[in-house]
Amino acid sequence: MDEWQPVFLQSSPLFEPLRGVGEPIEKLDRWPTLAELNALLSPDIRTTSGKCIRFVPQGPKPACLEDKYEARIYLTGEVQTRTENWHDLFNALVWLAFPQTKAAINARHFAALSHGSEGNRGNVQDAMTLFDESGVIVSCADDELAGLLRDFQWHQLFWMQRRAVIEHMKFVIFGHSLYEKALRPYIGFTGKGLMMGEAACGGALDARLAECLAHGEPVTSRSLTPVPLLGVPGWWAENDSPEFYANTAYFRPPKK
Repeated sequence: MDEWQPVFLQSSPLFEPLRGVGEPIEKLDRWPTLAELNALLSPDIRTTSGKCIRFVPQGPKPACLEDKYEARIYLTGEVQTRTENWHDLFNALVWLAFPQTKAAINARHFAALSHGSEGNRGNVQDAMTLFDESGVIVSCADDELAGLLRDFQWHQLFWMQRRAVIEHMKFVIFGHSLYEKALRPYIGFTGKGLMMGEAACGGALDARLAECLAHGEPVTSRSLTPVPLLGVPGWWAENDSPEFYANTAYFRPPKK
């Protein structure tokens, strides 16, 4: 059983996107119940099929398409959620913080499940799962900075252009697996970045991201850019030194 950590969202700037939605539960001295999580939901948080989201206990192994995790969400709004489990708690909090994006990802999964071969995952599902678990939104209207990120020029980006990064780039964690890992950050902690244009926040960012995933250029596993998260200025105390970015085992050079 995982150990509960009160005020966990205050422990790191990486949790900033979840603080507003998670505030009612993070001060508890115990794990929240499903009823307490469901109390945080508004009627507007729905699947693209119009079903209200609600968190329910994990069910038995699916026997048919309708019982599969993503299909069940799409068809009924039921998100199977384990209690006393960080991974599933962060998934619930991301539903609260990014409801339109989560719904868009779910719709892509359901469409792929409905048209795919039984038991076989396709490229769409692989990309959606990767972003859902490990996605980072990178808002940047500066082509030079975006190019440095895509080209793995970590020292140049995060140190030499540090002030420009702080002023003109915004990194927002989306993936619930990353939030779980952020409880105990480690050298090697890396997300998969989806590049967007000028920065937005809150509901505007959620709406733009959902539109991008639903109707924009197809997102593939290859189109997501690695982001060594502890290198982002302000996210890790030790990165306030150029020597930190000399660790090529973490800040890997581009493949030749």
